[in-house]
Amino acid sequence: MIHAENIHKHYSDLHVLKGVSLDIKSGEVVSIVGASGAGKTTLLHILGTLDNASKGSGDLLINNTNIKSLNGKELAAFRNKNIGFIFQFHQLLPEFTALENVCIPAFIKGTPKADAEKKAQKLLDYLGLSHRCEHKPNELSGGEQQRVAVARALVNDPLIIFADEPSGNLDSTSADNLHKLFFDLRDEFKQTFVIVTHNEEFADMADRKLVMSDGKIIS
Repeated sequence: MIHAENIHKHYSDLHVLKGVSLDIKSGEVVSIVGASGAGKTTLLHILGTLDNASKGSGDLLINNTNIKSLNGKELAAFRNKNIGFIFQFHQLLPEFTALENVCIPAFIKGTPKADAEKKAQKLLDYLGLSHRCEHKPNELSGGEQQRVAVARALVNDPLIIFADEPSGNLDSTSADNLHKLFFDLRDEFKQTFVIVTHNEEFADMADRKLVMSDGKIIS
């Protein structure tokens, strides 16, 4: 599903990623751990096509598509269709309801309004939020907001979900529920999950744990 080869990233004189290579199979739940500054989030953003590797890096292939071969418009369309994102801070738009927030990626994709709302409603029902669809983010708990963000990430049926510290802003009970949810979603919808986390217990639950240090995967 994902093949990355010799990925480097520089910010001016700072060499953040130092030749990272990895392969992730379809349907895997893969965790990425390491100390702050190890390069985890930078790697996640490059794998998720939110950022570009430095010139001279090797290839990044996602579902057999060479990301370097896509222009800006093609890359945006590829990302919208194939990739979902979940962040530590849910990034919900405060002026919209839960249902409307979930629909946004589908609207960007060009999905008709009725179809987008039907899919969003189905996801919110699955996530136990059927009674919260018309509530705005400030009317939801932290765990509910993050589940809305999960639904938003899933609405276009992406092949891959990238998550950056998705439970880092939640209490322990909500975090445990979210962690279990990822595995339930993988079993239900067959997506691939790549998750950066500082939660070692959660990281150990993954099918595979990648440990980063000083811009490299060391195990």
